[in-house]
Amino acid sequence: MKHLSDIAVVGLAVMGENLILNMESKGFTVTAYNRTIDKVEKFVNGRAKGKNIRGAYSVEELVSSLSKPRKVMLMVKAGKAVDDFIEILLPHLEKGDIIIDGGNTHFPDTNRRIAYVESKGLRYIGTGVSGGEEGALNGPSIMPGGSPSAWPEVKPIFQTISAKVDGNVPCCDWVGENGAGHFVKMVHNGIEYGDMQLITEAYQVMKDLLGMSADEMHQVFKEWNQGDLSSYLIEITRDILAYKDEDGSALVEKILDTAGQKGTGKWTAVSALDQGIPLTLIGEAVFARCLSAIKEERVEASKQIKATKPSFSDDKKQIIADLKDALYASKLVSYAQGYTLMKAQADEAGWNLNYGGIALMWRGGCIIRSTFLGKIKEAYDSNPDLKNLLLDPFFKEKVEKAEKAWRRLVSTAIMNGIPVPTLASALTYFDGYRSARLPANLLQAQRDYFGAHTYERIDKPRGEFFHTNWTGTGGDTASSTYNV
Repeated sequence: MKHLSDIAVVGLAVMGENLILNMESKGFTVTAYNRTIDKVEKFVNGRAKGKNIRGAYSVEELVSSLSKPRKVMLMVKAGKAVDDFIEILLPHLEKGDIIIDGGNTHFPDTNRRIAYVESKGLRYIGTGVSGGEEGALNGPSIMPGGSPSAWPEVKPIFQTISAKVDGNVPCCDWVGENGAGHFVKMVHNGIEYGDMQLITEAYQVMKDLLGMSADEMHQVFKEWNQGDLSSYLIEITRDILAYKDEDGSALVEKILDTAGQKGTGKWTAVSALDQGIPLTLIGEAVFARCLSAIKEERVEASKQIKATKPSFSDDKKQIIADLKDALYASKLVSYAQGYTLMKAQADEAGWNLNYGGIALMWRGGCIIRSTFLGKIKEAYDSNPDLKNLLLDPFFKEKVEKAEKAWRRLVSTAIMNGIPVPTLASALTYFDGYRSARLPANLLQAQRDYFGAHTYERIDKPRGEFFHTNWTGTGGDTASSTYNV
């Protein structure tokens, strides 16, 4: 073992432990620390035994074990715990040392922490780490941002332990200054929310409309994972549907239908509202989890409100084919919306995000890895100023090709009382985005009627505003114009 460690990891939960083991397996010496010392003892004498991993039993011991510039990676719960540990570390670190937050932190908190830590003469990185337990151990997707001068110091470690694609290209690169890394990870998680909800809606259509068993659905997802829909989430859904409980029945059907969430999807939706970006699919995915959480209320409502009973008499194979196309088109919309949010935030913050590079980072190791991420990279390589992925020839062709099946599937689900909020919202967004004229003219007239908020005219230059005295009793004073 080296006399001094290359990096320390604080926090010995699932992600922390597995990242340490990953680092050690790639030739790095790591110091492990946890505020609950018993966890350090258990880890060092358990999974880490005989490896180039040393346990630290105090902050002083942790800091003294590291080569300079010291690199301390926090894998602790987002929020106050991160701030608390920064304060614990600061008195023991020196100018140029690096604190790394590898948790799911809200990017405004990272912005604040970077400014604070840099004011003390240290450097700070906020990095997204995606891939769950398996990714952390075998190669995650890593999205670092923060103090630019810190990147060369951590690059050899991060790129070595990350997942690899396309002949050993690491799924890790510098994202940008300030909270850019955590912002991109937040959008990743928002897309993950959308992908997961889309898949559950496909599951419900197969189960409640087509009456398919878990084994039959397993076969469908197995087939889907061989084509355009091939992805990590389709793959694990295939495996989940095949998993049996002790009595031989499908375990998935015994799991309570209430979904949890840790906030990243909500943060994504709120950021979209702040930026005025129509992130409709991810918003619906967040609300679907909220609706699932009110289980008792839903059960009571089901007793009092008569539900539409699904009635199926069409071609089962056709419905499954439609479902595949609808799912694929909706996934493309989800990514398109996520990328428009990244572009809006980057423009406001002055970040020079590499959109194709981000897609490459997501191609391996992470939860939303899928086959068409390479097409996103190609789209932005071809047109770095692309406003919306739906305008790229590949995505445009795929969505247009799927439209009829998509529309049939959503209509069938709605007519049979099966909720498909994300599949439907994706289709509605697609219809709205390609509409040269929307009914917002009437909406703006309403605003001007009750609030004198003014309007623009199609026969006048943009930027020229008008107000009408709609009732004949109002005045000529108009409200000031502004956009939220």
